[in-house]
Amino acid sequence: MDNEKINQIALTMLPEIGAITAKKLIAYTGSASAVFSERASSLLKIPGIGPQIISRINLSEIMPEAEKEIAFIERHHIEAISFLEKAYPERLRNCEDGPVILYLKGINCLSSSRILSVVGTRNATAEGRDLCKTIVTSLALRFPELVIVSGLAYGIDITAHRSALEQGINTVAVMAHGLHTIYPSAHRETAIKITGQGALVTDFTTRNKPERNNFLRRNRIIAGLADATLVIESGEKGGALITAELASSYSREIMAVPGRVSDIYSKGCNMLIKKSIAALVEDGVDVAEILNWDCREVCPVTVPLLNTPLNDEEEKILRFIQSEHEASTEFTSIRTGIPIHKCISLMVSMELRGWLLILPGNLYRLRVKLP
Repeated sequence: MDNEKINQIALTMLPEIGAITAKKLIAYTGSASAVFSERASSLLKIPGIGPQIISRINLSEIMPEAEKEIAFIERHHIEAISFLEKAYPERLRNCEDGPVILYLKGINCLSSSRILSVVGTRNATAEGRDLCKTIVTSLALRFPELVIVSGLAYGIDITAHRSALEQGINTVAVMAHGLHTIYPSAHRETAIKITGQGALVTDFTTRNKPERNNFLRRNRIIAGLADATLVIESGEKGGALITAELASSYSREIMAVPGRVSDIYSKGCNMLIKKSIAALVEDGVDVAEILNWDCREVCPVTVPLLNTPLNDEEEKILRFIQSEHEASTEFTSIRTGIPIHKCISLMVSMELRGWLLILPGNLYRLRVKLP
């Protein structure tokens, strides 16, 4: 590892010097190495840099810690990507508070042409998890280059990661601690899979444990890495709403799945939609349309896979839609008695297998008449 990178790592480990201040120091002095060698009188001339910050800049004190971090990085084959390097994701580079160093374990897929962050409550309902899986599956089958970003937490986060893994697309888990541990430990197996089909990413070092304030700082990376943030179930307060707020501050698209007004974990999403902060989405097609992702370019219509068998509920749905000529998921759910979350999942599956055609307004029509 070159000396400049070592000094960049050391700079990020100094107390009370965040990403914005560190990048300002590097910009004015020319390099991280120059920050440590520059005279205090010269540093004081930098706007916003006072004696308290300068008192923290001591290479001899921080270098032993930096050397330990470097040894860990090299031993575990972790990339330390500087904000000045080409490998650093451009979307994150455009964020003023993007980290100076991004630590990555796995495949660097952070510059994919399509990246979506999916966040939500840790207390996800079965319907919320099903909707998350359905939306990720629908998008994955249309856009194989898609990368799903989330935070490896319980609920919606882990559902988004696992759905991406199941569909064979890359997924990125942004951690609120160093890469010496996995939190929560229950998701260790999934985290290991992610390193082979995506990446674990953080700007924290091994000195940082998964403490509460770290999760708020972590959310800026989740928001900054993606073209858009999709919120699926959230209470009136919580990390998902903070991530949406950060994404909005970065001028990224915000989307939310609506829910019943009586549901605790729909209040956050409904609020985002009501205040016109987020666009309302019901399925993967909505997401693609909002982001101007042209499905036809990526997933041209092919011969329907009509040899795939239908179960009783799928046949019930198809026969109802045939009788109505076309129908929405909500209307189909009401008339067939199949729960809405299951109905959405089945109809998306049948669309992808060639049985159904989706029309503007999220209406479905049969492609082939049933006997």
